[in-house]
Amino acid sequence: MRVTQSMLTNNMLTNLSSSYEKLGKLQEQVSSQKKFTKPSDDPVAAMMGMGYRTNLNQIQQYKSNISEAENWIDSTDDAITEAVSALQRIREITVQGSNGTYEENQKSNISEEIKQLKEHLVSIGDTQIGGKYIFNGQNTNVKPSSVTDPTTGKITYGSEPINLEVFSGISIQINTDGSKVFGDALAKDGSIQKTIDALENNGDVGAMLAELDKTIDSFLSTQAQVGARQNRVELMTDRLSQQEVFATEILSKNEDVDIEKAIMNLTTQESVHSASLSIGAKIMQPSLLDFLR
Repeated sequence: MRVTQSMLTNNMLTNLSSSYEKLGKLQEQVSSQKKFTKPSDDPVAAMMGMGYRTNLNQIQQYKSNISEAENWIDSTDDAITEAVSALQRIREITVQGSNGTYEENQKSNISEEIKQLKEHLVSIGDTQIGGKYIFNGQNTNVKPSSVTDPTTGKITYGSEPINLEVFSGISIQINTDGSKVFGDALAKDGSIQKTIDALENNGDVGAMLAELDKTIDSFLSTQAQVGARQNRVELMTDRLSQQEVFATEILSKNEDVDIEKAIMNLTTQESVHSASLSIGAKIMQPSLLDFLR
């Protein structure tokens, strides 16, 4: 087959176009640091990337949930710790009030302090986090102390559990039933009110100590349960952090370019392209037809 000038020129232009395309792709990889910028560049890797990215987004959502759980549980623990301190103070001054040498006005002063401590416990039971009442079950927008039983005077705390999913198929209860601690302690027939009545009516104050101890034990038992949740949250936080690292690494291997290799390939392609242009310039030198025009 006879090779003509036009054939050489067309082949050269085709090869130059291919060289430009390779050069452009390598430049794009270096600037974006990605193996591909659109699914058509690598359909298989693009499909796998969608799955990896979905998995990573799920892990990040679980981390957000567990952060919320951590805030609730830590706030619950702080509130119960404060409540136990108030109850221990009530017990301490009740011991003083049980002293037979105390006069009526001294017992009245002790009674007044216990009333103030009781109000403080009510306010602890109304603890909020992010505008939500943490001891009122799922009624997080209702202040617990605003709802009382007209017969018993007992504050009606919600008891419904609030669960957050912290991993696929794994949920943790983040709230604590306020009725089992604050509700019982603050009722008209609760140990605190009975202690106040005994002090004001010259009753057997010493007999109230056993009931106060039961109330304190109830709070401590609840705090132990909260502590167990804190430990589980810490374990889940560590697990999610590890999963996030693994998911990020897999996604990076699938999509991120080896920058050193990409720069080396780009340099090589630039040399090849420069050589192609040089050879092309020789092929496209003036022909006999240019002189015959």
